Amino acid sequence: MVKLGINGFGRIGQMITRASAHFPDVEVVAVNDPFMDLDYMVYSMKYDSTHGRYPGTVEGKDGKLFVDGRPISTFAEKDPKSIPWRDAGATIVIDCTGIFKTIEKAGMHLEGGAETVIVSAPSPDAPMFIVGVNEEGYDPSMKVISNASCTTHCLAPLAKVIHDEFTIVEGLMTTVHAVTATQRVVDGPNAKKWRSGRGAGQNIIPATTGAAKAVGKVIPDLEGKLTGTCFRVPTPDVSVVDLTVRLGKPASYSEICAAVKAASESERLKGRLVYTEEELVSSDFIGSTASSTFDAKAGIALSDSFVKLVAWYDNEMGYSYGLCALVSHVGKVKASQL
Repeated sequence: MVKLGINGFGRIGQMITRASAHFPDVEVVAVNDPFMDLDYMVYSMKYDSTHGRYPGTVEGKDGKLFVDGRPISTFAEKDPKSIPWRDAGATIVIDCTGIFKTIEKAGMHLEGGAETVIVSAPSPDAPMFIVGVNEEGYDPSMKVISNASCTTHCLAPLAKVIHDEFTIVEGLMTTVHAVTATQRVVDGPNAKKWRSGRGAGQNIIPATTGAAKAVGKVIPDLEGKLTGTCFRVPTPDVSVVDLTVRLGKPASYSEICAAVKAASESERLKGRLVYTEEELVSSDFIGSTASSTFDAKAGIALSDSFVKLVAWYDNEMGYSYGLCALVSHVGKVKASQL
């Protein structure tokens, strides 16, 4: 059983707590957030505008958060070095703040007793791992690792299947992404990114993303072969990747679909990559636990070597399940070496 600590109890921190209930070998034992007291943690965990009321029990007593009867120690430290993870029994910590992303900064959790730190965002220097893509590269000597981004989580499994079967020569990705907490409700100042300062509920907003380039970090053979862009749209959750690639091995669109379907049923990718031919729209994927759902009817081919592929993802819940899957994998690898 992996004893898990979470730093930052916002969107992803709460979704990880929900997701962990479905992983029998993962138990959240501690949460740190300096901007939420216990009563607010209970309220935020119990009610969610997108994912609905938590189906189990949530309460606060004796200074702890109880989810489905399981106690979770709560802390309110701003300095990661001051969080007593060891005292709470947490050996793996996920940092969900979006602040401590480098090995040096995320590594401050190690001083509080964490043995491994997973950053829930792309890291400029920590190795990145996505279950179903490259998790076999993890080694317990790595004290700080990254789970990449929600968009890379969607793109990488699909890109891996296509590259393994048909060879991606080059490609462009566009993600049509739901709003996130970093955006403005109404127009407001953003000196660095002017468009990002515009009202999220009123606009389709062009933005940047490093998700496609990050695929090269988890699939080294694709380094420099993919790049991409992003459009933020006024929906609360669920995003979609549009991957347009030139193939080295020509294949019909039906052959590509067959390859993705077969991969989605494989032991390695089952549950992380899903295949669908249903006529679905974005809200149908709210709560989807997969990293990536390939939409066979949404893609199109110009020729046997130039195709557009589409995959959906719940950028909150699907990513959080992927995080828990990585926690589970790290725990198993560490246990095997004891």
